[in-house]
Amino acid sequence: MNQRAMIAAAAASLMSLSFVALPTHAQEKEKCFGIAKAGQNDCASQTGGHSCAGQAKIDNDKGEWKYVAKGTCKQMKGMSLDEVKAGMKKI
Repeated sequence: MNQRAMIAAAAASLMSLSFVALPTHAQEKEKCFGIAKAGQNDCASQTGGHSCAGQAKIDNDKGEWKYVAKGTCKQMKGMSLDEVKAGMKKI
């Protein structure tokens, strides 16, 4: 086997390992609303203000979220999606 083929095989092996580990990693995280700083949200706004990461306009907006370690959101004074939806119905 030539060197180029060996490098390609090694790279493919490493990438396949990351795909196998992804579901476990995703299970260890949860969305935490109301803790993201401006420009540091992980994805779309719950309120529909934008559809991409890094576009939060203000700190701690209740519609913005970040992934945090499972079980740590409440310690950070954050909210779950259900809490955010319940708060939106009151408005």
